[in-house]
Amino acid sequence: MLAPVCSQPRLRNAAATRQAMLESARRQFARESYENVGLREIAGAVGVDPALVCRYFGSKEALFREVLPHPDDGEFLEGMTAEALPAYLAELLSVPECEVSAEKAEWLLIVMRSAGSPQASKIVREILHEGVLAPVEKMLDAKDAELRAALVLAVMIGSAVLNTMGIETLSDGNSRVREKLAELFAAAIR
Repeated sequence: MLAPVCSQPRLRNAAATRQAMLESARRQFARESYENVGLREIAGAVGVDPALVCRYFGSKEALFREVLPHPDDGEFLEGMTAEALPAYLAELLSVPECEVSAEKAEWLLIVMRSAGSPQASKIVREILHEGVLAPVEKMLDAKDAELRAALVLAVMIGSAVLNTMGIETLSDGNSRVREKLAELFAAAIR
């Protein structure tokens, strides 16, 4: 006969539990569309009750909003000028694929998978406006600044998608790639 197993109570750590829920949500939103992700799956992966997810975050929408901010938000355009922007963005986007972090690829998957959801795409638009469009608009003179910032974002996302897909031509880090990307960005902000 086997000796009884003494189960010890699970240690409670609110910060660790909250972080585990965020990581679970990030993985779920990267794998499935916003509509297909439920609080039960997020909670189940962590081993907690779905009500606890609601208690920590309030709603699936609020959780999604917290999951979505990009790891570089608020930092990558700090101190940038319109003149330096094309070369800077070209450099960022032409790094070899081995340097592209898993977090950035995961973020891009979340953004792409949420595109079909009215609720999630609204949040994505708000975050992209705050983190990219508004700062780029501020750098540019007023004439068509919103349109030019949107074109910059289009080139950024298009390049990031191709890098994530492993299109080596864009991710090999050579100077020709940087030069062409800088030309695209310069044309976008003109």
